[in-house]
Amino acid sequence: MPALETPDALLLLWATLGYLLGSVPFGLLISRWLGLGNLRQIGSGNIGATNVLRTGSKRAAAATLVLDGAKGAAAVLLARAFAAEDAVQVAGLAAFLGHCFPVWLGFRGGKGVATFLGLWLALAWPVGLACCASWAVAAAVTRVSSMGALMAAALSTIWLFLFGYTDTFALGVVLTLLVFARHRANIVRLRAGTEPKIGQK
Repeated sequence: MPALETPDALLLLWATLGYLLGSVPFGLLISRWLGLGNLRQIGSGNIGATNVLRTGSKRAAAATLVLDGAKGAAAVLLARAFAAEDAVQVAGLAAFLGHCFPVWLGFRGGKGVATFLGLWLALAWPVGLACCASWAVAAAVTRVSSMGALMAAALSTIWLFLFGYTDTFALGVVLTLLVFARHRANIVRLRAGTEPKIGQK
């Protein structure tokens, strides 16, 4: 039975493991493996699933989405299996930061949406499902992926309260602020009406 609190040294270990898991650039690797070109020179240059879709390969985009979500979930589930809940939240946050700021890519990573959804599905699955539904509805209505991401992040703390996961509220606020910060340029384009639609090259 895990302890109620994790020693600081082990928290650092879980933060490191979470970061390393999150920093694996699946979009970049999959695009190269399938011969789709250098993702950094396509569309927005982002390493996430939305930009992978701009290569024209739905299969590659779907694989990137699943794997980017899975690395967030894996960080949470591994920590939960071997440590206390404080380490679980630290590992999840670190995985998100690893995706956004991977050391292998000069700290220029993705925007973290799939990893955000994956870690919530593992950490608090009702919240994760609600966030996924929020993304899907907003993206389907607007045909803009970033709008789905912003809506999922904005509503996540509300879902935390509604489903009774208030012990993760601080983490939820931090993740929401990070998602919005990573989408600063998207917000500017949304306000200007120039944000690309889903699938647009």
